[in-house]
Amino acid sequence: MFIVDWWNSLSIAAQVFYCVAIPATLILIVQTVLMFIGIGNDADGVGDDMPDDLGDATPDDMPDAPDAEDISGLADLRIFTLRGIVAFFVVFGWVGVAMDSVDAAIYITVPVAIVSGFAMMLLLAFMMRAVMRLRGDGNIDNRNAIGTAGRVQLVIPPARTGSGKVHVMLQGSYVERDAVTDDTEAIPTGAEIIVVGVSGQTDLVVKRK
Repeated sequence: MFIVDWWNSLSIAAQVFYCVAIPATLILIVQTVLMFIGIGNDADGVGDDMPDDLGDATPDDMPDAPDAEDISGLADLRIFTLRGIVAFFVVFGWVGVAMDSVDAAIYITVPVAIVSGFAMMLLLAFMMRAVMRLRGDGNIDNRNAIGTAGRVQLVIPPARTGSGKVHVMLQGSYVERDAVTDDTEAIPTGAEIIVVGVSGQTDLVVKRK
């Protein structure tokens, strides 16, 4: 049979790469179809650490804030999700197949395939975070956060001399917002706060709880 002859003509490395790429691609297609028809969690793990009862949530129920030094925006990336892992194997497999087809050495093919797979995982994580932020910010009014509690993610300078970042519960979603304070002392990362107002279009005005 043609398929058997074709398969036997492949190198062992190519057969391994195909065994990785084809099943992973089929799984990714199924995941994508399920996402479009609304089955499964298209956030792919986003919100797993949220409290079950949003109405009773307190700052102690919320995920811990990242370290103050982490200002790169990478802390909230969900890289090692099911979808990300499947995407890694898809890219790893097909890059391996492509490089084997041009007779690249295996000691070059494998590292390049691994790096390509991780690059795809990172790209997918950035894309999913952007989608979730757009979805969450679309119809949110920051004024609805007034009176709610939250936690500081990035230190807030005193007396409105600069802005920091806070995590608060807003319209049923756990969101990150820029924040300023009228307090005479800076509010450090991890401190609990209360939203007391809104400054401009985007900043929340908070005080230490």
